[in-house]
Amino acid sequence: MMFTTPMKHIIAVVLDHDSDNVAKELISQGLLHFMSIRELHSPWRDKVQDVVPDTSGARIAEIKKRIESLLSITGTSVSKKDLDIEKLKPLDIDRTEKLLDDISGSIQGYRDRQKQFQQEILKLRDIKRQVNLFGDIGEGIKIHSAYSFLSIQTGSVPSSKAGDLSLAMKELPSVIIKLQEIDQHTHLLVISMKKDDSRVNRIFEQSGWLDMEITGDMQGVKEDVIGDLDVKCAVLEKEQDDLDKQAKSLIQDRTGELLDLWEICRLNELYSRVKSYFSKTARTILFSGFIPASKQKVLEESVKKITAQRCYLEWSNPVDRVKENIPSSEIPVELKNPKILSPFRMLVQNYAIPEYGSIDPTPFVAVAYFCMFGLMFGDVGQGIILVLCGIIGSLIYKSKDKGLFELSQLIIWCGISAIIFGILFGSYFGVALFKPVWFNYHGIITEHARGTGFVKDVYGILALTIYFGILVIGVGLIINCINLVAKRRWFSLFMDKGGLVGTWMYGAGVYTGWYFATHGYKELPNGYFLLFALGLPTFFFFFKAPIKFIKRKIHDPSISFTPLVPVDFFIEWFVELMEIVGGYLANTLSFMRVAGLGIAHVSLMFAFMKMAESAGTIAAIPILIFGNGLVIFLEGLSAGIQSLRLNYYEFFSKYFTGTGKAYSPVSLHSD
Repeated sequence: MMFTTPMKHIIAVVLDHDSDNVAKELISQGLLHFMSIRELHSPWRDKVQDVVPDTSGARIAEIKKRIESLLSITGTSVSKKDLDIEKLKPLDIDRTEKLLDDISGSIQGYRDRQKQFQQEILKLRDIKRQVNLFGDIGEGIKIHSAYSFLSIQTGSVPSSKAGDLSLAMKELPSVIIKLQEIDQHTHLLVISMKKDDSRVNRIFEQSGWLDMEITGDMQGVKEDVIGDLDVKCAVLEKEQDDLDKQAKSLIQDRTGELLDLWEICRLNELYSRVKSYFSKTARTILFSGFIPASKQKVLEESVKKITAQRCYLEWSNPVDRVKENIPSSEIPVELKNPKILSPFRMLVQNYAIPEYGSIDPTPFVAVAYFCMFGLMFGDVGQGIILVLCGIIGSLIYKSKDKGLFELSQLIIWCGISAIIFGILFGSYFGVALFKPVWFNYHGIITEHARGTGFVKDVYGILALTIYFGILVIGVGLIINCINLVAKRRWFSLFMDKGGLVGTWMYGAGVYTGWYFATHGYKELPNGYFLLFALGLPTFFFFFKAPIKFIKRKIHDPSISFTPLVPVDFFIEWFVELMEIVGGYLANTLSFMRVAGLGIAHVSLMFAFMKMAESAGTIAAIPILIFGNGLVIFLEGLSAGIQSLRLNYYEFFSKYFTGTGKAYSPVSLHSD
C-alpha cells in the first residue's frame, strides 16, 4: 500500500445494559483506536458524562507488575498469546494485594537472610586477605599493627569450655585454631575483627580465657587459618544457595496461581481502559474511535450482533470531517507493509510517525538504506559474517525484545546488501577472488586496476555517489508533491521549495551543473535555457510572500499594509532562494560521504593486507582475522549510521511530516 492505511471514524451509541458485552467484544476484536467523545468538536461532547471504571486501572497495572516481578524469580515469563476475554471476572484487589504481600514478605525474609550471609562472607574474605599479608601467623601476632583491622590473640581456656567458646564465636566472623592441649587446658589461636573486640572479650570472660604467648613453632598455622576461612565461606555460600532454592520453590509451587491472577489482572486492566473511553447519558453509553476502513464491516457486524441491533453507529471519513470535529493530529496512522520490511518500518517510526494520508516512506527507505549501505560496505565475506550475526541475534531476541529482534533483522539486510555489492565490486574479505560484475573498487582505490565505463577512477566513484544523491533527493521531492496533492494543499504544491517550483529549480540546477562539468568547467547552457529554467521559477517565488499576506488579510482584516511589508516580501524571497540554492547543493554533496566511507573501507582492508604480507605466513592469519573483525565492527557501524543519517536529514527533509499518531488499538495483545 502506497499511502498510510485509510481509516474510518465511528461514533457508537449502545444501551447501558449492553455496554459490558460491547466492551468485551471490542477488546476481543482488538481493532478500535479509541478517542473520547468529549475530545470531539461536536454536539455530543456537551450532552454526555465520563464513565468512571469500577476499579482503578493504575492499581491493577501495579498488581500486574508485582506478579511479573515474582514470576521473574524463577524465570517464568507471561504470555499475551493465550488470553481469553471469556475468562474475565471481577478482581478482588484487596485479597490479591494481601496474597502478594504474604508471598513478597516470605521472599524478602529469604533475601534478608541471604544478605546477612553475604555480609559474613565478605568479612571472612577480608580476614583471609589480611592474613595473606603475613608471612606466617607468628609474624602477625608480633606486629599488632594499628593499621590492621584484625585482632590476633593466643591464650588458653579450660578444655571443658572450649566447645562453648567455639559455639559463641560462630556468631562473629572469626577463626579459632586449636594449637595444643596441656593439663586440661586448650591452647587456642583466635583471629577476629578489631571492631568486635568488646563482644569477643565478653565471650573470653565467660569461657575463662587466659592470655598467653605461644613460643612454639607457628609454621603451618597460616594454612590452617586460610583453610578454616574457606570452609566457613563455602558453608555460608551453600546456605545462600539453599535460601535461593527455597525462594524459587515457593514461587514454583504458586506459579499456576500467579499466572491465573496475572491473566485476570490483564483482562481487567484492558476492560478498565476501554471503559475509561466510554461516555454516558441517562440510559445509553457512547464511544468513539478509529478503525482501518477494511475492518469496518467486521466491527459493525460484531457490535450489532452483541447488542441484538440495539445500537446506533455513525461512520465517517476522518479527512472529510477534520475541519468540523476531528483534529488532524488525532487521526491514527498505521504503516502496513510486508513483514519482511519491519526493520525499515522501525527506522521510520524511530524518527517520527508520518502524517495521516501521506505516502508510507517504508519501501523507499528500504531501497535507499539498502543501496547506501552496500555502496559503503561492499564485501561478500564480511557480508556473510553480518548475516550470521543477524541470524544469531534474531534467534536470541525473537521472543524477548522486539526492538533488538528488528535490529538483528536489519543487520541481516545489511549483510545481504554487502554480499550483493561485494559481488558487483569483486571483493571477498578484501581479496579479489572473482572478477567484479560492475567495477573493481579495490583495484581503483589502490591504483592496481583501472575501471571501465562510467566508473574509471576515484572521481568516477565520487560522481556515482552524487548521481545517487540526486536520485534520492529527486524521489523525495516527487513524494512530497504527491503528498501535497493527496492533502489538497495546492498553494504549497506550487509555491513551496519542496513543491513544483522548487523541484523545477532543483532539476534545472542539476542539469546546469552537469552541463558545466561535462564542458570542461568552462561553459554554461545558453541564456534562454537559464532564463526559462532558473529565472522564471525565481520570479514565481517572489509572489509567494504577497499571496500569503493576502490570505492572512482575508482571514484577519485587522492586519494592515505598511511600507515595511514590501521589504519583508523581498527579504523572505531572498532568504528562501538562498535556502534552495545552498540547501539543495549541500544536500546533494552530502552524499559524497557514501564514497568517503567506501574508500575508507577499501583502504583499511588494503592496509591490513599489506601488514599481513610483511609479517610472514604464520602471523598473517591472526592479522587478517583481527583486521576483518575490526573493519566489520567499525566500518559496519559507520556505514549503518551514515545510511540512517542520509535518510533522515537528506531524504526525509524533502517530504516527511512527522505529526502523526501511531495506530494503537486496545486488544488482548496490545502493550
